[in-house]
Amino acid sequence: MTDSLPPIQTTARDDAVLKALAGFVRQESLGPGERLPTERILAERLKVSRNTVREALTRWEGLGLVERRQGSGTYLKAAVSPDMLHMPLTLAGGNDFAGLMRTLEIRRALEAEAAALCAVRAGKAEIAEIERKLDIMEEAFRTRAGMSSEEDWEFHQSVYRASGNPLFEQIISAMHELFHRFWEHPLGVRDFGHASFPYHRSIFNCIAAHDPLGARAEALKLIATVEDDLKRGAANLKLLDRK
Repeated sequence: MTDSLPPIQTTARDDAVLKALAGFVRQESLGPGERLPTERILAERLKVSRNTVREALTRWEGLGLVERRQGSGTYLKAAVSPDMLHMPLTLAGGNDFAGLMRTLEIRRALEAEAAALCAVRAGKAEIAEIERKLDIMEEAFRTRAGMSSEEDWEFHQSVYRASGNPLFEQIISAMHELFHRFWEHPLGVRDFGHASFPYHRSIFNCIAAHDPLGARAEALKLIATVEDDLKRGAANLKLLDRK
């Protein structure tokens, strides 16, 4: 099936590889959830190095378009096409409070709208999958005596996917790493994320009831708890700076 990939004859290798891969995906009618050929096969067909293919796939991964599963391969997470525009998103690294707050302002709007659209568009299968992710997250909270970033993220991803708009997952995924870093090193906020825990269930209840206004309101309450945690972390940082 990979014989259809044309060799790359341009100096703009990364963009050309992305375009060729997208064209291949469309030609082969590959959809979300399906596996791409191996890096070795793609490199051979495109006449480029495996490192070039790997870097191109890393760009797709950063945009939330593919998922790399160790020992299994690279899988599509969203529909792609050769006409896609790749929007760079640059975020300040580290525990930069101002950068985190700017990111949170954008995430607040996106999370609320994604939850509202999910409440309108999600079908029985999507609602069942969201509840499954929620049950896993709640069990992790109980057994580990606190929030788990991985299970929490998977719950939110299930909501984005059920919203019917792949841009939610792609854009928020680009911001996720910044919050994940803070989650791992929360500046003394030992219970970071705990206050948001009950709002995951209340968001789901509104989605299951097809209540977009309620889902939006509960999502905003959840983000408000995250903002409070960030402010507590910033206060701890100021105390450390004074010592």
